[in-house]
Amino acid sequence: MAPLPPKNGPRYNEFIASPKVRVIDEEGENLGVMLTAEAIEQAAEVGLDLVEVSPNADPPVCKFLDVGKYKYEAQKKANLARKSQKTQEIKEIKMRPNIDDHDFDVKMKKVFDFLEEGDKVKMTMRFRGREMSHTQLGLNVLQRVAELTAEVAKVEAHPRTEGRQMLMVLAPK
Repeated sequence: MAPLPPKNGPRYNEFIASPKVRVIDEEGENLGVMLTAEAIEQAAEVGLDLVEVSPNADPPVCKFLDVGKYKYEAQKKANLARKSQKTQEIKEIKMRPNIDDHDFDVKMKKVFDFLEEGDKVKMTMRFRGREMSHTQLGLNVLQRVAELTAEVAKVEAHPRTEGRQMLMVLAPK
């Protein structure tokens, strides 16, 4: 029974569909365009597989490689790329409309820290009791935050009211 074609990863040896391929040997030298069967034989003589490295080219580009080693290297490269990528988190800062100056400065320091780390910041203005009739005070505080962070961040979601709170989202530039 013949082996099944690879589901993921490159096609190799008898799984290469194209009748002619451009061949590159193990040292990286271009051997030119040749029949696939002939290229597979040459690769077998060297003790390697014929691996399709660029299937979309015309004709496809194949290389003399060890398939297992090639897949392992590709998997390691993908893991390294996944490990080094930074996911952007949304950090939340909660305030009240009648916040004191010192408290405001402390919160702003945290906002700048989060933006420096590359995270988005969700500013939440909470209203309690009679504060709901003075939402303009909360809006003024959020506009002050937007002005202070204008150099390092852009306002992604402008202040909007949802129930008893007002939200604004800042994203690093």
